[in-house]
Amino acid sequence: MPSPFDQSTYQVRLDWGTAGLARLAPADIVVVVDVLRFSSTVIDAVDSGADVSLEASASWSRNGAAVALAAAPDATVLVGGIRNAAAVARAVQTIQERRQERTSVAVIAAGELDADGTLRFAVEDQLGAGAIVLALSDRGIDHTAPDAAVAAEGFRALRGALRHMIGASGSGRELAVGVASTARIEESGLVPTSTADAAVLDATDVVPVRDEGSFIRFE
Repeated sequence: MPSPFDQSTYQVRLDWGTAGLARLAPADIVVVVDVLRFSSTVIDAVDSGADVSLEASASWSRNGAAVALAAAPDATVLVGGIRNAAAVARAVQTIQERRQERTSVAVIAAGELDADGTLRFAVEDQLGAGAIVLALSDRGIDHTAPDAAVAAEGFRALRGALRHMIGASGSGRELAVGVASTARIEESGLVPTSTADAAVLDATDVVPVRDEGSFIRFE
């Protein structure tokens, strides 16, 4: 019997972290949403022409990279956030058209891990996931699980206050006073995206896609 939590009856699904990815029914597309640091930095790095090693990104991302690594080998893994929400929706539509069949999408909000490894809710990832689900709905990909619908409507209501909401979140305040994660990103040769820039809606049309251990530009 299907699990009542696998959202298998819906095309667009949403859950949190690697446990949420495992809980959902297998999906054709997995969208990793880890707005502060992983998603935004990878998006901007690929936009600049770089190929980003998934293994290397795991050295500075405990959350988003872990989800991408846990996704099934046969799934198309996209990196999404607020900066490229509309572009992710276009990519999903393109993949569906190429497949010529209904394509399931698991939007995974990475969340944040406490020191003991406990996953906690992250405002920025709820908003990023909601932005992507809403953009999918705008393109007619709208057979949406309740979890995803709630995130989309939350984003719709708060889209005018993104910079404040993300900067004032616990994760945003943590980044404002800590430099460890920034240093690790820079050691890997990437430029970390600022908290303010991570909150800019549809700043780029670039969508990173997993390709043999790296993230490259989706074409």
